[in-house]
Amino acid sequence: MKEKISVSTIKNLNLPKRALPQTVRLVVKLGLAKKGEEIMVLKLSELTSFTDYFIIMHGQSERQILAIYEHIETELKKINLRPLGVEGVANAEWVLMDYGDFIVHIFSRQAREYYSLEKLWGDAPKAVWK
Repeated sequence: MKEKISVSTIKNLNLPKRALPQTVRLVVKLGLAKKGEEIMVLKLSELTSFTDYFIIMHGQSERQILAIYEHIETELKKINLRPLGVEGVANAEWVLMDYGDFIVHIFSRQAREYYSLEKLWGDAPKAVWK
């Protein structure tokens, strides 16, 4: 059985929020506007070549997960940012939005605990919004 992940147990919270790119901060703000929970940003630029940041959050229901996804997509389109790819919208357990420089992960609580990206990328600098 997987260990339950809680932001309070995550270490390495040494990523200053003000140092994040404006678009990453905007996605966090948009997630918060739709009540995304335990939003965490992982800086991966020094650990991998496929993206610079993961933005991870979860919602309480399929409807909320889809609302967060739609809000982020709509608002980023207004500033001419479109995802390179989107996955998981059909079942809304884990919606992934790939914007190249950053990837947005919107999970159900259960899927977030199961996949535990925070642990998988445990060496990455982190910033958390509760």
